[in-house]
Parts: sequence; C-alpha cells; structure tokens
Amino acid sequence: MLLEASPASPVKLRCIYADDKQGNMEIKTLEFRNNKVRIIDQTKLPHKLEYIDIDNVKDMWQAIKELKVRGAPALGAAAALGVYLGISRSKAKTFGEFARELNKITGYLASSRPTARNLFWGIERACSVAVKNNRKPVAEIKKLILKEALAIIEEDRRACRNIGRFGAKLIGRDETILTVCNAGILATIDYGTALGVIYRAKAEGKRPKVFSCETRPLLQGARLTTWELMKKGVDVTLISDNMAAHLMKEGKIDKVIAGADRIAANGDSANKIGTLGLAVISAYHKIPFYIAAPCSTIDQGIHSGKEITIEERKAQEITGLFTDDIRILKGIEVYNPAFDVTPHELITAIITDKGVVRSPYKENIKKLCA
Repeated sequence: MLLEASPASPVKLRCIYADDKQGNMEIKTLEFRNNKVRIIDQTKLPHKLEYIDIDNVKDMWQAIKELKVRGAPALGAAAALGVYLGISRSKAKTFGEFARELNKITGYLASSRPTARNLFWGIERACSVAVKNNRKPVAEIKKLILKEALAIIEEDRRACRNIGRFGAKLIGRDETILTVCNAGILATIDYGTALGVIYRAKAEGKRPKVFSCETRPLLQGARLTTWELMKKGVDVTLISDNMAAHLMKEGKIDKVIAGADRIAANGDSANKIGTLGLAVISAYHKIPFYIAAPCSTIDQGIHSGKEITIEERKAQEITGLFTDDIRILKGIEVYNPAFDVTPHELITAIITDKGVVRSPYKENIKKLCA
C-alpha cells in the first residue's frame, strides 16, 4: 500500500443532523459504527452539525490534518482507529509482511500533525498490540488492534469524568472561569478536559460562568466552545483574545483553565497559541492558572517544553479563512504556529484523570502518572 502525506479526496458525508432547538442534545465527537469511524466535522460548526463516516486511512489522515477531528484525547482514538482502517484490508499472510504495511500506515498517520501527544500515543498502542501478538494469525491481530482502539475510547470516557471530578473540587460555587480554544466534548470522546471540570461543577449544583476566548486564527473558542457550552446550558460569554487582561484587571476572572496537547515531564505544557499569554497575565494578576489533561497527554520521554515540536500551519488561516473579502496585503509573509508552550512555573496545578498535580511537577507527575 502506497500512502502519500497529501490531501486525499473529500471524506464521505453520511448524513446531516438537524440542530437541537431545546439545547439538550447528546454530542458524540467520535464513535465506531459498522466498521467505520463516525466523526463530527468540526470545520462546519457552529452553523452545521454534520457527521462524516470514514472507512479508510487516507480520509482519516485528511480529517486530522484539516481539523475535522481535533483535540488531543480525540486524536488518540482517531489515530488508533485510523491504524485499524489502514490494516483492515491487508492481504498479508505473515507477520513480517503485515509489519511492513503497519509501519507505512503508522508513519503516514503520524505525519498528519506533530504536536499532540495523544495522536502518537494512540498509534503506539495499536502497534504494541501487534508486536505482542506477532505469533498469532494476521486476522486475529487485526481484531486485537480494533479492540485496543475501542478500549482507548472507553478509557477516555473514564479519564474525562475523573478530570471533571478532581477539577470541580477547585471551583467555588459562583466563580467565573476563563478558557481558551476548545477542551470540551468536541476535543474528547465524552466530557472534555477543561470544560469537563465546568460540566462537573455545574452537575454538583455550582453555578460556573465562563468567558471563552475566541482563539485566533481558527476561532475554536468562538465556534466550538461557545456552541457546546450553550447546548449544555452553561452561562458563557465570548470575548476576543486581547480582552483577557482587561477582564482580569477588572476582577471578573476567578480562574483560568486550559487543555493541553502535550505535557513534558517537568510540567511544561503545549496548548493552542495564546495560552502562554493567558498564563503570563494570570500570574501578574495572581489568578490561578490550571491545565486539565489526562496522563496520556504527558510525554515522559521529553524533559521540557523546549523539546515539543510546534506545528506551523498555512498562511490562509490568518489571511482569509473565514471571509472572501481579503483585506490583508497579498504576498505578505505569515508566521502561523498553532501552539505555544507554557512553562511549569506559571501553572498552578495540572488536573489529570489520576488526581491534581502540583509543583514540584517532575517528581509528582512521575509518582501520579507513571
């Protein structure tokens, strides 16, 4: 099988679901049905809720690259299922033949996006199953890879609920929380990380109010976070990214909670571009700044955030993604890093699925998330 890291044909559109006017809809970011992976096309939100069925690895690569599916935990499941889709039609008779195909498929999927730890973690889980069962028939190994991918989905459900449970203890009854990008249901399988804390706090009878940064240039906060919080009945107000310091100065923010795409062993955390700025101004205003992420997002193989690869994306996301009326000078050079890294010194605590980690991070992360 020859795979090239380039855009494939458009993914198959299965169906369009009508928006729920009552606001009590169940949001399913990703699920496995009839040997296909069904995802929400997040590039169409908030105006259209469209589900896409993916049945091959090229379409999965494209969906990840184009952010149709996104968010570190969701990418872990998508990547593992992508491995299964890639090898499900393999004609290999021996493990050697199968392993060569598997290496091509996993390398191809890994080329889609470089920063999120869970994407590689999901691929590694699928590969590990194959290696451990190398003496079994190829058909059996395929089934075991699928079983592992489905296990990742269920593990993420539990992880998100645990993050919500641990994080809600840090939230007061009537506090206002600032968040950036989307670290909710749409970024995970079930409940969210940063937003999972808010959902759990609300379920416990608290009354959290949320300010959502729009999150330039792709507006994940404006398009995705506000959409799902409104659907779930959470009080949410949208702000532009450059309003955060003003709100903090006015005393309108009690806490900041962000997600993470990769966390180094020392606690340095990579998240959507703009997160570092929020951490800096939070420290100045003495506002607690939390990262919420499962232990699977922690990369024990890197010592600090300096080793995290930062994805750079195309210029059009800045110059004209959401409008045909381009008012930026043509030919201007554009720098578009998708993430920045917040040093652990600026992080009050990391809320994980195994508990809340505080400084010293290197020691405590190792103890809790070994």
